[in-house]
Amino acid sequence: MNSLFDMSEAEAANRLMWLAREIARHNRLYHTQDAPEISDAEFDALVRENNALEARFPHLIRPDSPNRQVGAAPAAHLSKVTHARPMLSLENAFADEDVEEFIGRVRRFLNLSEDEAVILTAEPKIDGLSCSLRYERGALVQAATRGDGQVGEDVTANVRTIADIPQHIEGNIPDVFEIRGEVYMAKADFEAINARAESEGSKLFANPRNAAAGSLRQKDPGVTASRPLRFLAHGWGEATMLPGETQFDVIKTIESWGIPVDPRFVRLATAAEVLAHYRHIEALRADLPFDIDGVVYKVDRLDWQARLGFVAKAPRWAIAHKFPAERAETTLEAIDIQVGRTGKLTPVGRLQPVTVGGVVVSNVTLHNRDEIARLGVRPGDRVVVQRAGDVIPQIVENLTREVSREAYAFPDQCPECQSEATAEEGEVDVRCTGGLICPAQRVERLKHFVSRVALDIEGLGEKTITEFFGLGWLHSPADIFRLRKRRDEIVAREGWQDKSVDNLLAAIETKRAPDAARFLFALGIRHVGAVTAKDLMKAFGTVSRVREVAVGEGAMDELTQVEGIGPVVAEALVEFFHEPHNQSVWDDLLSEISPPEYVSNVRASAVSGKVVVFTGSLETMSRDEAKAQAESLGAKTAGSVSAKTDLVVAGPGAGSKLKKAQELGIEVIDEAAWAAIVAGAA
Repeated sequence: MNSLFDMSEAEAANRLMWLAREIARHNRLYHTQDAPEISDAEFDALVRENNALEARFPHLIRPDSPNRQVGAAPAAHLSKVTHARPMLSLENAFADEDVEEFIGRVRRFLNLSEDEAVILTAEPKIDGLSCSLRYERGALVQAATRGDGQVGEDVTANVRTIADIPQHIEGNIPDVFEIRGEVYMAKADFEAINARAESEGSKLFANPRNAAAGSLRQKDPGVTASRPLRFLAHGWGEATMLPGETQFDVIKTIESWGIPVDPRFVRLATAAEVLAHYRHIEALRADLPFDIDGVVYKVDRLDWQARLGFVAKAPRWAIAHKFPAERAETTLEAIDIQVGRTGKLTPVGRLQPVTVGGVVVSNVTLHNRDEIARLGVRPGDRVVVQRAGDVIPQIVENLTREVSREAYAFPDQCPECQSEATAEEGEVDVRCTGGLICPAQRVERLKHFVSRVALDIEGLGEKTITEFFGLGWLHSPADIFRLRKRRDEIVAREGWQDKSVDNLLAAIETKRAPDAARFLFALGIRHVGAVTAKDLMKAFGTVSRVREVAVGEGAMDELTQVEGIGPVVAEALVEFFHEPHNQSVWDDLLSEISPPEYVSNVRASAVSGKVVVFTGSLETMSRDEAKAQAESLGAKTAGSVSAKTDLVVAGPGAGSKLKKAQELGIEVIDEAAWAAIVAGAA
């Protein structure tokens, strides 16, 4: 793979596509399945590469960019809870300069002078499971995991068994107050529970985070009660009143209500103090009673937090300063090839098991043939691996690449169907050309179609899909909705009973009118992620309209006019809908199901759906803050005035953009009028 600075635009677009999918996959493994395949350090490296590419090629930023995603979909066996306020993730800092730049960004966004202090709070970043506790009139009424940030899992009954969490809080309590924090397992408790499991011959937990996540998400609260879980608060969600004007004051009030808060939670006034505190916590890391992977900083003033707002998946007013990774040496024993739903051949390294930071690891994802070539790895090589809290490491160095040994030959045939495996021009990934004749691709596409992030059909998991595919019952997605005709055959199979079959068929029936965006994403159209699908549905309303546009004249022009849809996505849509087989699958599927017209959740306002341009000097906010306001009201922002512009907000000193708007007869308002629009939508 070329370096960042040597990449062509086509190479960058392909790499961003791969990064978006790979990061999303690892988010699902970590947040939903509690079964990570890579370390924190490797995941963070992928995110950093994505961010660097987006910074260099901003016009290639994808609708399904990792910077727009949070966590992963909730597990199927627990009830779902829609968060009143999203539970977002945090941006990461890896160097002192990143922290200084974060403080600088806050200053620039808020138009602060250099001598005005940016006070931050700081606290250890616990490696646990995020959880929200909803109290109404002081009583705990609901607890939920983060899930995908919008929808989490209802773990109320399980949380009631955690001694750290009071069932009722007293004092000056708001009518509604959601306390957010981390459920975790202390190191000593983790060692004790694994020692007991080993003595009983049971499966061991990989690390305290997995132990805590698995314990909290049990079907039986009695199992959770038997596990030594704890809780530390670090924030809040919905609140009818805030008991303070700063982050520090509110957290301290939460602590006064009897909710545990980390004793190392402090308030700091300068970048130098912040970095000194980071070094202090890093030195304490090994001696702390729980695992941490960094320090979290938050802007202390809540009015500044409100102005700073959020990007797609994280607040602008907070950042996590991560610790360096841990390393160890081992042997790469073999390289296996797995085939995904898009035909991508992914190499997986099998390692001689090695303990890194107290966790035994044995597998590593090698990503693609270019990564293998970059590292020069071959079975038998001694390698350096690193991790920062999870199960599977990143190979960072090949210690024996100079040893004479035959280079690893990446396969040019699919191991599943023996079709030719090639990489398209400008792409790094090698793909099987067999398409739907490849059983691996057909099975993986069916698994994707029913997955939690797509149609979310309960009870139809990967094992069942594989079983029914092998029996010849499933060839395409539409066959899923015809399984009701095979009820008796399913009941006759080992492991199935009348009730389980009826539950499965009932779950399938509930998806005959699926969310249109989920339906579009479920089809597995290349480059069309969950966010892209939503962007398309917001623009076109119905799935039939999406197809109509994609097969019509001027499809590329019309599709690329949709915000977030670039030429790569547009071309993929056009190619998909012009392929006869895909048309047949589409028609067959829509003969069984009927996705309703898409309804957007964007807050209604006077500028919803309009294109807004800001020009001139804004006096009450920065340009970034103004754009963020517009997007929160459902508007689109542009940097230049054109015939597509609906509204121009002009401040003092507006020049050519204002003149062009007047020439085109576009509505022009001042900053005060814009503030009135924002207030009217509140």
